[in-house]
Amino acid sequence: MLRSAIIAASRSRKCRSLVENLPLARPIVDRFVAGERVTDALAATRELTRDRLVTLDHLGEDTQERVQADAAVEAYRSLLGTLADEGLAAKAEVSVKLSALGRTLPRDGDKIALEGARAICEAAASAGTTVTVDMEDHTTVDATLSIVRELRVDFPWVGAVLQAYLRRTEGDCADLAGPGSRVRLCKGAYDEPASVAYRDRADVDASYVRCLKILMHGDGYPMVATHDPRLIAIAQDVALRAGRGREGYEHQMLFGIRADEQQRLAARGLRMRVYVPYGGEWYPYFVRRLGERPANLAFFARALVGR
Repeated sequence: MLRSAIIAASRSRKCRSLVENLPLARPIVDRFVAGERVTDALAATRELTRDRLVTLDHLGEDTQERVQADAAVEAYRSLLGTLADEGLAAKAEVSVKLSALGRTLPRDGDKIALEGARAICEAAASAGTTVTVDMEDHTTVDATLSIVRELRVDFPWVGAVLQAYLRRTEGDCADLAGPGSRVRLCKGAYDEPASVAYRDRADVDASYVRCLKILMHGDGYPMVATHDPRLIAIAQDVALRAGRGREGYEHQMLFGIRADEQQRLAARGLRMRVYVPYGGEWYPYFVRRLGERPANLAFFARALVGR
């Protein structure tokens, strides 16, 4: 019920207006989001890439106008050019949501999103880096993976994201575990029905481990996206048993979460990538992060009451 309420809040204009105009919210927003400007994202990237890798997300989703989708594509192309110019492309890639590129537009959404994603991939190739296509709720999985497959014809390094709480994901892992395939495995952050997703935490964790084993024993490049210490340890053990060296997979965590652990893993010589979101459309992303950790939600609730 809490997750459902949080997802509803992420889509509420009234809640969004309240949060955006609440000064006490800024400290916790700034913890999860690098800033609203590309200069903020670049500053965070310069700092993080001293010892870690980065994937940058220009925030936005569920775009309803073509002009917004085109603007998102141009924002990514500009960002990638700057990463190249500043010598950051070797350590920083980008992540994109297809709904930000127009996939949810009422006419030709999939076609428009594919064209936009292809333009971003072309810019990434020119810059010397890669692109990972984010996953959204379960209704988008087939369309997202279809676009990923089309992109991989010309850009075989395009990464895909799979969510362990979906019941179908073991099969998707097997399909995507081929040579050169980059797959980010996360637990999942959307409110999904029991018919398509595991609802119990223990079941989600068990699915994560099963999926992890498929990816680690496959021929692709697993990206282990979790902050859970137990799953991190399991991932390293599975990688060792699968004969993967430190260059054969990577850990991923979100900007602002377990920074000390990120640094510790990097200091051990493990590949550690930080997901860095930025941009004016931060609200839906921010609310989902609140819902993942009760302490964050409690802090924010106190700020609202104090207002």
